[in-house]
Amino acid sequence: MKPVEQTCFDKVILRHRSVIETVFDELKNLCQIEHTRHRSPANFVVNLLAGLVAYCLIPSKPKIPVAGTYLQA
Repeated sequence: MKPVEQTCFDKVILRHRSVIETVFDELKNLCQIEHTRHRSPANFVVNLLAGLVAYCLIPSKPKIPVAGTYLQA
């Protein structure tokens, strides 16, 4: 493969990839967001919103340090 020039944004995101992967894992497994066979679009939206609400209620979420403060991932 040819080497590709990375932007500053790509470098920052790659440094925090493990935190991002952890958030995706929690959304898929703990909040059960990933489900491929919904019978209607309304069921898909309800399941997605319920999963996001469940994620918001988790007390300890992974965080990415940004300039001395923490942004929730």
